[in-house]
Amino acid sequence: MASNKPIFFSFFFLLLFLSLNLQSSVSQTWIKAGYWDSSASLPVSDINSALFTHLFCAFAYVNSTSYQLFVNSSNEQHFSNFTSTVKLKNPSVTTILSIWVGRTESTNFSLMVNETSRRKAFIESSIKTARLYGFHGLDLYGVEPRNGINMSSFGTFLAEWRAEVASESRNSGKTQLLLTMSANRLPIVNSVSYPIESTKLNLDWVHIRAYDYYVPTLDRFTGFHAALYDPLVRANTDDGIKEWLKREFPADKLVLGLPYHGYGWMLVNSGDSGIDSAASGPAVTIDGSMGYKSIKSFILNYGYGVEAVYNSTYVVNIFKIGSNWINFDDVEAIKAKVSYAKVKGLLGYSAFQLSNDDNWVLSQAACGIGTSQPKKHRLLVIVSVTVAAMVFLKIAIICYLQKKIFKSQGKNGHVRICNDSKQLSNILVKVSTAGLWCALKMLVSWIRTKISAEKRHENDDPNLQVFSFYSIKAATNNFSNDNKLGEGGYGPVYKGKLPNGQEIAVKRLSKSSNQGFEEFKNEVTLTARLQHVNLVRVLGICTEKEEKLLVYEFMPNRSLDFYLYDPFKRHLLDWRRRVSIIEGITQGLLYLQEYSNYTIIHRDIKASNILLDYEMNPKISDFGMAKFFKKDELEANTGRIVGTYGYVPPEYVRKGQYSTKYDVYSFRVLLLQIISGKRNSSLYGCHENLNLLEYAYELWKQGREVEFFDASLDDSSSSCKIIRCMQLALLCVQENPADRPSMVKVFTILKNENSVAISIPKQPTYSITRYERKESIDVGRKKVFSVNDASITQVEPR
Repeated sequence: MASNKPIFFSFFFLLLFLSLNLQSSVSQTWIKAGYWDSSASLPVSDINSALFTHLFCAFAYVNSTSYQLFVNSSNEQHFSNFTSTVKLKNPSVTTILSIWVGRTESTNFSLMVNETSRRKAFIESSIKTARLYGFHGLDLYGVEPRNGINMSSFGTFLAEWRAEVASESRNSGKTQLLLTMSANRLPIVNSVSYPIESTKLNLDWVHIRAYDYYVPTLDRFTGFHAALYDPLVRANTDDGIKEWLKREFPADKLVLGLPYHGYGWMLVNSGDSGIDSAASGPAVTIDGSMGYKSIKSFILNYGYGVEAVYNSTYVVNIFKIGSNWINFDDVEAIKAKVSYAKVKGLLGYSAFQLSNDDNWVLSQAACGIGTSQPKKHRLLVIVSVTVAAMVFLKIAIICYLQKKIFKSQGKNGHVRICNDSKQLSNILVKVSTAGLWCALKMLVSWIRTKISAEKRHENDDPNLQVFSFYSIKAATNNFSNDNKLGEGGYGPVYKGKLPNGQEIAVKRLSKSSNQGFEEFKNEVTLTARLQHVNLVRVLGICTEKEEKLLVYEFMPNRSLDFYLYDPFKRHLLDWRRRVSIIEGITQGLLYLQEYSNYTIIHRDIKASNILLDYEMNPKISDFGMAKFFKKDELEANTGRIVGTYGYVPPEYVRKGQYSTKYDVYSFRVLLLQIISGKRNSSLYGCHENLNLLEYAYELWKQGREVEFFDASLDDSSSSCKIIRCMQLALLCVQENPADRPSMVKVFTILKNENSVAISIPKQPTYSITRYERKESIDVGRKKVFSVNDASITQVEPR
């Protein structure tokens, strides 16, 4: 037995070594950072450091005479206690001293960077100061690529700073200080570039200052100061990030800046409300800048029912009252931006500045998006610990039984006891080894399942959850008919409630479904990676017990067709509400075509696939038929035709060609249905021989458009007119895809109302007329979610 012990101990220490290595191989930390400004009113002790991985203490400065780093005497007490204070609520938080080198301080910084001895004085003093106050790193805030700073010298400065930090760490035995920098949203400004290579090599990461693009003290027109996107290519964060990546700056060294402030403009014309409206200057404050807390308080003062509006196209919040026009980031925008950072593969986010938050609402929203920690290493650690425990248990049992036998038999039976104990030991070794092997096989099987599930989804969405079948079964009350919401071509859909109270919708693949695994996989891989307020969000999946279940956020107000065609429920959708729905669908399609990582074509846009949330906001659903391709690919071909009769463009049916103009064509049918309340499957006209599109065009051509409109609608108080929407819809169905407007153009026409000229529609084409159905199409129909839409499942193009 003694000879076996070294083997067992060796085995245990090997497992321990592996588990430690697995622990150390965890992927880089998702940065959740925030700036605390010493000039603000927020006490250090009030910082909720549990919401952050890194906290920046701001600001220290460059001495204009010695060029050494210094801290104002009034702040020394705050700075010296900063690290110890924030660690009380979060012992693992990392603190970094931020140095202000922007605007008025840029001259001192430039003089320091351009001269070797001054660089040396600054670098040595910065490291000394960081160590003195207990900080874990140093940060430069406000560096701009401009002619006043020699960017080549700045690159040299970064290299010397990193070298000295490394040297200090070796000599002191302490962990190296982090080095970071905040940077402009663009890597090149007025033909002057940051030293990209030196920045990549010598800094741990770069914060992108994704805000202050437009400010009322400089711009005499309204503008979004922190727009994530902009279809008209004004200043926006997404374009800036793309520029950094285009210059081969690693995404995992970029941290997205989140503004906890906004700006107010005073409108020249109080009737204006949109972007680019003429403004006379700042509103509310002397420079128009307002912290998030102040903005919320300002809105609250106007009483119940007055609220800001979230614009998902730009990812901003807007509040307009009288001549005051304010834009800022509320919870929706913060969540969308953090999700964007994750999808783009950035390192994390940093909030500026923390004192502007309102009871940590924004910080909690950002932290709630979080990041998924790798599960694979945790599972392997569990296995390692379990195996080690079983090995020690085996040794303990053998030793214990041997000892009991010796005691019970006495000394006279020593030889026989030795033989018996050896036999017993051998038996126990075999039994325990067999048990260990069985346990190992069970654990390996279990971990393979978990790792397999993790691998399948690790590239889709860090928040995608793998549900167990039993949890879904419990949530839906064993898939009770009482919980059944409907049934489509995929299978039945059930309402459910998770243990935490969250309501969900569960789509269960029917065994008899023609859609099957490909559509299931398509929906998971596409929908899970998309983050937009006008897209239904996939929460997770379940593939246990040969089931294929998709778990979605629950949409309580069902689908759009539930209201449009009902003679009573249609009155719940007045024209103001329908305009909001049209704009939401447009923004969702704009995101799919322009702003996601790929060009995505839904291929089944229809009323039954537009779901409505608690506030009747539209969300596009059902991506089982969707296709995606790279941004530089304009169109593709297929031999398998899918879609819904009447929504499919002619080039797709005839040649199998599809592009972004496919969804533009489908959008026109939906737009016609929204303004008319008429079904696409019915026939209209005096002789009931015209489909919806034919009927709309004939009435428009004859100047009898009013006969087409839903009689309950009144657009007199709206700047968006029904007749303009009808003309836009007819433009979207031109036979040549090139004649159809892009979704960007559609968005522009809708948002700018009468200020954008709109073309006169030509005679439209019809993708599948009643004659083509009889003569050219031979296809089986299947039941879909809306009984009024017949889906094409397989058509060979002619």
